[in-house]
Amino acid sequence: MADSFSFDAIGTRWRVDSRAPLLPGERLDLLRLAEDYDALYSRFRTDSAVTALAAEGGSLPLPRHGEDLGRLLRTLHDLTDGAVSPLVGDRLAEQGYDAEYSFVAKARPSPARPWEEVLEWSADGVTLREPALLDVGAAGKGQLVDLMIGSLVEAGHEDVIVDASGDMRRQGDGVITVALEHPYDATSAIGTVALGSGALCASASNRRIWGDGLHHVLDARTGRCVDTVVATWVLAPDAMTADGLCTALFVADPAALAGSFDFDFVLMYSDGRARFSAPLAGALFS
Repeated sequence: MADSFSFDAIGTRWRVDSRAPLLPGERLDLLRLAEDYDALYSRFRTDSAVTALAAEGGSLPLPRHGEDLGRLLRTLHDLTDGAVSPLVGDRLAEQGYDAEYSFVAKARPSPARPWEEVLEWSADGVTLREPALLDVGAAGKGQLVDLMIGSLVEAGHEDVIVDASGDMRRQGDGVITVALEHPYDATSAIGTVALGSGALCASASNRRIWGDGLHHVLDARTGRCVDTVVATWVLAPDAMTADGLCTALFVADPAALAGSFDFDFVLMYSDGRARFSAPLAGALFS
Protein backbone atom coordinates (compact mmCIF):
# COMPACT_ATOMS: atom_id res chain seq x y z
CA MET A 1 0.00 0.00 0.00
CA ALA A 2 1.20 3.49 -0.84
CA ASP A 3 -0.11 5.28 2.24
CA SER A 4 -0.90 4.36 5.83
CA PHE A 5 -2.62 6.18 8.68
CA SER A 6 -2.64 4.95 12.30
CA PHE A 7 -4.54 6.40 15.24
CA ASP A 8 -6.23 5.50 18.52
CA ALA A 9 -10.03 5.58 18.78
CA ILE A 10 -12.79 3.96 20.88
CA GLY A 11 -10.18 2.32 23.10
CA THR A 12 -8.22 0.50 20.41
CA ARG A 13 -5.58 1.00 17.72
CA TRP A 14 -6.65 1.63 14.12
CA ARG A 15 -4.75 1.46 10.85
CA VAL A 16 -5.88 2.53 7.40
CA ASP A 17 -3.89 1.44 4.34
CA SER A 18 -4.62 2.82 0.89
CA ARG A 19 -3.20 2.39 -2.59
CA ALA A 20 -3.81 6.11 -3.20
CA PRO A 21 -2.58 8.88 -0.90
CA LEU A 22 -4.81 9.70 2.05
CA LEU A 23 -5.45 13.41 1.95
CA PRO A 24 -5.43 15.50 5.17
CA GLY A 25 -9.16 16.13 4.89
CA GLU A 26 -9.86 12.41 4.45
CA ARG A 27 -7.85 11.59 7.56
CA LEU A 28 -9.72 14.24 9.50
CA ASP A 29 -13.05 12.78 8.33
CA LEU A 30 -12.03 9.38 9.76
CA LEU A 31 -11.13 10.92 13.11
CA ARG A 32 -14.44 12.79 13.19
CA LEU A 33 -16.37 9.61 12.46
CA ALA A 34 -14.63 7.88 15.36
CA GLU A 35 -15.22 10.79 17.74
CA ASP A 36 -18.90 11.10 16.84
CA TYR A 37 -19.44 7.36 17.27
CA ASP A 38 -17.64 7.31 20.61
CA ALA A 39 -19.51 10.36 21.88
CA LEU A 40 -22.77 8.61 21.03
CA TYR A 41 -22.25 5.03 22.19
CA SER A 42 -19.34 4.86 24.65
CA ARG A 43 -20.33 3.61 28.10
CA PHE A 44 -16.85 4.56 29.37
CA ARG A 45 -17.29 8.31 28.82
CA THR A 46 -19.14 10.50 31.29
CA ASP A 47 -20.16 12.84 28.46
CA SER A 48 -21.54 10.27 26.02
CA ALA A 49 -25.18 10.08 24.99
CA VAL A 50 -25.44 6.47 26.19
CA THR A 51 -24.13 7.43 29.64
CA ALA A 52 -26.67 10.23 29.91
CA LEU A 53 -29.44 7.85 28.85
CA ALA A 54 -28.37 5.37 31.53
CA ALA A 55 -28.93 7.91 34.26
CA GLU A 56 -32.64 8.53 33.71
CA GLY A 57 -33.86 6.46 30.76
CA GLY A 58 -35.96 8.12 28.09
CA SER A 59 -35.32 8.49 24.38
CA LEU A 60 -32.19 9.06 22.34
CA PRO A 61 -32.34 9.99 18.63
CA LEU A 62 -29.79 8.15 16.51
CA PRO A 63 -28.22 8.89 13.13
CA ARG A 64 -29.37 6.87 10.14
CA HIS A 65 -26.86 4.08 10.78
CA GLY A 66 -28.33 3.55 14.24
CA GLU A 67 -31.32 1.76 12.72
CA ASP A 68 -28.99 -0.74 11.00
CA LEU A 69 -27.18 -1.46 14.25
CA GLY A 70 -30.40 -1.93 16.17
CA ARG A 71 -31.81 -4.27 13.54
CA LEU A 72 -28.70 -6.46 13.67
CA LEU A 73 -28.59 -6.55 17.46
CA ARG A 74 -32.28 -7.49 17.62
CA THR A 75 -31.76 -10.28 15.08
CA LEU A 76 -28.79 -11.66 17.01
CA HIS A 77 -30.75 -11.36 20.25
CA ASP A 78 -33.60 -13.42 18.83
CA LEU A 79 -31.40 -16.03 17.14
CA THR A 80 -29.43 -16.60 20.36
CA ASP A 81 -32.51 -16.71 22.60
CA GLY A 82 -31.42 -13.50 24.29
CA ALA A 83 -27.77 -14.41 24.87
CA VAL A 84 -26.64 -11.40 22.81
CA SER A 85 -28.18 -8.18 24.11
CA PRO A 86 -27.24 -4.49 24.30
CA LEU A 87 -28.70 -4.55 27.82
CA VAL A 88 -25.64 -6.45 29.03
CA GLY A 89 -23.88 -3.15 29.82
CA ASP A 90 -24.97 -3.09 33.47
CA ARG A 91 -23.84 -6.68 33.94
CA LEU A 92 -20.41 -5.99 32.43
CA ALA A 93 -20.01 -3.00 34.75
CA GLU A 94 -21.02 -5.09 37.77
CA GLN A 95 -18.33 -7.64 36.90
CA GLY A 96 -15.64 -4.94 36.84
CA TYR A 97 -15.63 -3.88 33.18
CA ASP A 98 -16.91 -0.45 34.10
CA ALA A 99 -16.18 3.17 33.21
CA GLU A 100 -13.38 3.27 35.78
CA TYR A 101 -11.88 -0.02 34.55
CA SER A 102 -11.93 -1.17 38.16
CA PHE A 103 -11.78 -4.87 37.16
CA VAL A 104 -13.36 -5.72 40.49
CA ALA A 105 -16.63 -7.67 40.54
CA LYS A 106 -19.29 -5.87 42.59
CA ALA A 107 -22.15 -8.35 42.36
CA ARG A 108 -22.90 -11.95 41.58
CA PRO A 109 -23.67 -12.65 37.90
CA SER A 110 -27.30 -12.17 36.97
CA PRO A 111 -29.30 -12.09 33.72
CA ALA A 112 -29.61 -8.90 31.71
CA ARG A 113 -33.04 -7.33 31.78
CA PRO A 114 -35.43 -8.53 29.06
CA TRP A 115 -35.37 -6.47 25.85
CA GLU A 116 -39.18 -6.35 25.63
CA GLU A 117 -39.53 -4.91 29.12
CA VAL A 118 -36.88 -2.21 28.88
CA LEU A 119 -35.78 -1.33 25.36
CA GLU A 120 -37.39 -0.10 22.15
CA TRP A 121 -35.04 0.36 19.19
CA SER A 122 -36.62 1.85 16.08
CA ALA A 123 -35.76 3.93 13.03
CA ASP A 124 -36.13 7.01 15.21
CA GLY A 125 -33.68 5.91 17.89
CA VAL A 126 -33.70 4.09 21.22
CA THR A 127 -36.11 4.42 24.12
CA LEU A 128 -35.47 3.03 27.59
CA ARG A 129 -38.50 2.59 29.80
CA GLU A 130 -36.18 2.67 32.81
CA PRO A 131 -32.51 3.58 33.33
CA ALA A 132 -30.14 1.02 31.79
CA LEU A 133 -26.59 1.02 30.49
CA LEU A 134 -26.50 0.04 26.84
CA ASP A 135 -23.48 -1.73 25.38
CA VAL A 136 -23.15 -2.00 21.59
CA GLY A 137 -19.76 -3.70 21.72
CA ALA A 138 -21.20 -6.81 20.10
CA ALA A 139 -21.15 -5.08 16.70
CA GLY A 140 -20.36 -1.40 17.17
CA LYS A 141 -16.67 -1.46 16.33
CA GLY A 142 -17.45 -3.34 13.14
CA GLN A 143 -20.02 -0.73 12.16
CA LEU A 144 -17.48 2.03 12.65
CA VAL A 145 -15.10 0.14 10.34
CA ASP A 146 -17.88 0.10 7.73
CA LEU A 147 -18.53 3.82 8.15
CA MET A 148 -14.86 4.57 7.58
CA ILE A 149 -14.69 2.36 4.50
CA GLY A 150 -17.79 4.08 3.18
CA SER A 151 -16.22 7.49 3.72
CA LEU A 152 -13.04 6.50 1.87
CA VAL A 153 -14.87 4.87 -1.03
CA GLU A 154 -17.06 7.96 -1.37
CA ALA A 155 -13.85 10.01 -1.53
CA GLY A 156 -12.71 7.90 -4.48
CA HIS A 157 -10.49 5.24 -2.90
CA GLU A 158 -10.67 1.91 -4.74
CA ASP A 159 -8.07 -0.15 -2.87
CA VAL A 160 -8.18 0.40 0.89
CA ILE A 161 -8.18 -1.51 4.19
CA VAL A 162 -9.50 -0.33 7.55
CA ASP A 163 -8.19 -2.45 10.44
CA ALA A 164 -9.42 -1.86 14.00
CA SER A 165 -7.09 -4.22 15.87
CA GLY A 166 -8.41 -7.39 14.27
CA ASP A 167 -11.73 -6.18 12.92
CA MET A 168 -11.06 -5.23 9.32
CA ARG A 169 -12.74 -4.54 6.02
CA ARG A 170 -11.13 -4.37 2.63
CA GLN A 171 -12.24 -2.75 -0.62
CA GLY A 172 -10.27 -3.73 -3.70
CA ASP A 173 -9.52 -6.29 -6.38
CA GLY A 174 -7.91 -9.67 -5.77
CA VAL A 175 -7.35 -11.19 -2.34
CA ILE A 176 -4.89 -10.88 0.51
CA THR A 177 -3.87 -13.55 3.02
CA VAL A 178 -4.61 -12.77 6.68
CA ALA A 179 -3.28 -14.74 9.63
CA LEU A 180 -5.62 -15.82 12.46
CA GLU A 181 -3.83 -14.90 15.66
CA HIS A 182 -3.58 -17.68 18.23
CA PRO A 183 -5.65 -16.60 21.26
CA TYR A 184 -2.99 -17.85 23.68
CA ASP A 185 0.11 -16.69 21.77
CA ALA A 186 0.07 -13.38 19.89
CA THR A 187 3.30 -14.33 18.10
CA SER A 188 1.74 -17.30 16.29
CA ALA A 189 -1.31 -18.12 14.17
CA ILE A 190 -3.75 -21.02 14.06
CA GLY A 191 -4.26 -20.58 10.32
CA THR A 192 -4.85 -18.14 7.47
CA VAL A 193 -7.81 -16.97 5.40
CA ALA A 194 -8.13 -15.22 2.05
CA LEU A 195 -9.83 -11.83 2.19
CA GLY A 196 -11.22 -10.19 -0.95
CA SER A 197 -13.60 -7.23 -0.85
CA GLY A 198 -15.35 -7.82 2.47
CA ALA A 199 -14.74 -8.07 6.17
CA LEU A 200 -12.85 -10.29 8.58
CA CYS A 201 -13.53 -9.82 12.28
CA ALA A 202 -12.16 -11.62 15.31
CA SER A 203 -13.06 -11.86 18.97
CA ALA A 204 -11.15 -13.55 21.77
CA SER A 205 -12.14 -13.78 25.41
CA ASN A 206 -8.50 -13.38 26.50
CA ARG A 207 -8.24 -9.90 24.96
CA ARG A 208 -9.90 -8.30 28.01
CA ILE A 209 -9.53 -10.57 30.99
CA TRP A 210 -9.29 -9.89 34.71
CA GLY A 211 -9.79 -11.81 37.92
CA ASP A 212 -10.60 -15.50 37.97
CA GLY A 213 -12.37 -16.36 34.72
CA LEU A 214 -13.73 -12.84 34.19
CA HIS A 215 -13.68 -11.37 30.69
CA HIS A 216 -15.73 -9.17 28.38
CA VAL A 217 -17.88 -11.83 26.65
CA LEU A 218 -20.99 -12.51 28.74
CA ASP A 219 -24.05 -14.61 28.10
CA ALA A 220 -26.84 -12.08 28.69
CA ARG A 221 -29.18 -14.89 29.79
CA THR A 222 -27.02 -15.63 32.83
CA GLY A 223 -24.62 -12.70 33.19
CA ARG A 224 -21.76 -15.20 33.31
CA CYS A 225 -18.61 -15.15 31.21
CA VAL A 226 -18.57 -17.70 28.41
CA ASP A 227 -16.02 -20.43 29.15
CA THR A 228 -16.52 -22.91 26.30
CA VAL A 229 -15.39 -20.78 23.34
CA VAL A 230 -12.18 -18.75 23.52
CA ALA A 231 -11.95 -17.20 20.04
CA THR A 232 -14.04 -16.64 16.92
CA TRP A 233 -13.34 -15.36 13.41
CA VAL A 234 -15.94 -14.47 10.80
CA LEU A 235 -15.75 -13.56 7.11
CA ALA A 236 -18.80 -11.60 5.91
CA PRO A 237 -19.63 -8.89 3.38
CA ASP A 238 -19.53 -6.09 5.98
CA ALA A 239 -17.72 -5.61 9.28
CA MET A 240 -20.79 -4.85 11.40
CA THR A 241 -22.27 -8.23 10.53
CA ALA A 242 -18.94 -10.04 10.92
CA ASP A 243 -18.35 -8.40 14.31
CA GLY A 244 -21.85 -9.25 15.53
CA LEU A 245 -21.55 -12.87 14.41
CA CYS A 246 -18.19 -13.18 16.18
CA THR A 247 -20.00 -12.32 19.41
CA ALA A 248 -22.97 -14.57 18.66
CA LEU A 249 -20.74 -17.59 17.99
CA PHE A 250 -19.61 -17.53 21.61
CA VAL A 251 -23.15 -18.42 22.68
CA ALA A 252 -24.83 -20.05 19.66
CA ASP A 253 -24.19 -22.87 17.25
CA PRO A 254 -23.25 -21.65 13.75
CA ALA A 255 -26.24 -23.54 12.33
CA ALA A 256 -28.59 -21.29 14.30
CA LEU A 257 -27.17 -18.26 12.48
CA ALA A 258 -26.61 -19.69 9.01
CA GLY A 259 -30.23 -19.34 7.95
CA SER A 260 -30.12 -15.56 8.41
CA PHE A 261 -26.56 -14.65 7.43
CA ASP A 262 -24.04 -15.48 4.71
CA PHE A 263 -20.68 -16.00 6.43
CA ASP A 264 -17.65 -18.23 6.96
CA PHE A 265 -16.29 -18.88 10.42
CA VAL A 266 -13.57 -20.41 12.56
CA LEU A 267 -14.18 -21.29 16.21
CA MET A 268 -11.63 -22.24 18.83
CA TYR A 269 -12.84 -23.94 22.01
CA SER A 270 -11.31 -23.86 25.46
CA ASP A 271 -10.20 -27.50 25.12
CA GLY A 272 -8.13 -26.62 22.04
CA ARG A 273 -10.52 -27.96 19.41
CA ALA A 274 -11.23 -25.90 16.30
CA ARG A 275 -14.32 -25.86 14.12
CA PHE A 276 -14.74 -24.13 10.79
CA SER A 277 -17.19 -23.68 7.95
CA ALA A 278 -16.79 -25.74 4.81
CA PRO A 279 -15.48 -24.84 2.38
CA LEU A 280 -13.25 -22.27 4.14
CA ALA A 281 -11.26 -19.82 2.03
CA GLY A 282 -8.07 -20.58 3.93
CA ALA A 283 -6.34 -23.22 6.01
CA LEU A 284 -5.89 -24.15 9.66
CA PHE A 285 -2.55 -25.37 10.95
CA SER A 286 -2.31 -28.69 12.76
